[in-house]
Amino acid sequence: MNKIYINYGEDAISMTMELMERAGVSALLGPGMNVVIKPNLVTARPADGGATTHPQIVEGIVLFLKKNGVDDITIAEGAWVGEGSTHHAFKRCGYHEIGQKYNIRMVDTKKDRPVTKRFKDMSLKLCETPLNADFLINVPVLKGHCQTVMTCCLKNLKGCIPDGEKRRYHSEGLDKPIAALNAVLRPHLHIVDSICGDLTFEEGGNPVQSDRIMLGFDPVLLDSYSAGLIGYQPDEIGHLKLARQYGVGNYADHSTEIVELNADIKPKKRLVRSGIAKKLSSYIEEDSACSACYANLIFALNNSRRKPPGKLKIGQGWKDRQCAGQGIGNCTSGCEHYVRGCPPAAVDILDFLKKQL
Repeated sequence: MNKIYINYGEDAISMTMELMERAGVSALLGPGMNVVIKPNLVTARPADGGATTHPQIVEGIVLFLKKNGVDDITIAEGAWVGEGSTHHAFKRCGYHEIGQKYNIRMVDTKKDRPVTKRFKDMSLKLCETPLNADFLINVPVLKGHCQTVMTCCLKNLKGCIPDGEKRRYHSEGLDKPIAALNAVLRPHLHIVDSICGDLTFEEGGNPVQSDRIMLGFDPVLLDSYSAGLIGYQPDEIGHLKLARQYGVGNYADHSTEIVELNADIKPKKRLVRSGIAKKLSSYIEEDSACSACYANLIFALNNSRRKPPGKLKIGQGWKDRQCAGQGIGNCTSGCEHYVRGCPPAAVDILDFLKKQL
């Protein structure tokens, strides 16, 4: 388990298959298995923007599975709250083509049956399809996040819960429920898309080319290693620290074996994260904001040439509260001025900011 496999190159299909072969994944598979693949399609934007999982990686997984006699394959995902239909994300991101080409089921977890599980003092609702998989493969993108600092294996499982549960996670603070979710839902394999993730924003737009795919069986190991790649200590990531405490996995350390494939073409440039999101957050007064709403605000602020006159209020914690100043989203309707939407589009926030300044 204390091993991470890394492959470098530009052919994501063959890179993925090489990794699975080298890691001995075939020994874990059986012809009668129900295998579920969980990519990151948080938004309906092509993978080259740094937000979503490259479909070529998933195609490589499918080809490897079929090569090893597995035909019962499902791709399951739920786009973020308010972003529109998962169907649109499947289509725009190239997954419908994979489904049709290989006769694979596509499941929108927003429409999946919820199942309640308990962990410690928490009650958690999970989507039935990934929960009941014989073999669950998690395929996240290594990228930045304006609320949780980074997102990789652990946070990607948020696509396996209903929308109402996503809102609750934000109202309670993301770190504890994300860690608990990973203690209950345990993927059998994690394949990290680190080809060109956006190291600043979850919704993409600032891709950093790395030409790298990583594979492992311990999500905490992979996430802690990935945190180091982009300049963070594991304990700086709240949900990662808690997941370790909950027994989900172990941090990468000097004893971790790194198995590199095609190391001769390993990119020389070190990954550098941006401080833009942290700087822009200083203009925000956030209380239990959902990711889609917060990310759209960050995007709008990043594209606005003017500094807000005061802190912008955002989040579920502002519901039914009367207050002065400006608010973002329907939850802040009690503010003196606010922009409508759940979430409001970034372009509407930009227009709102222009009118307020």
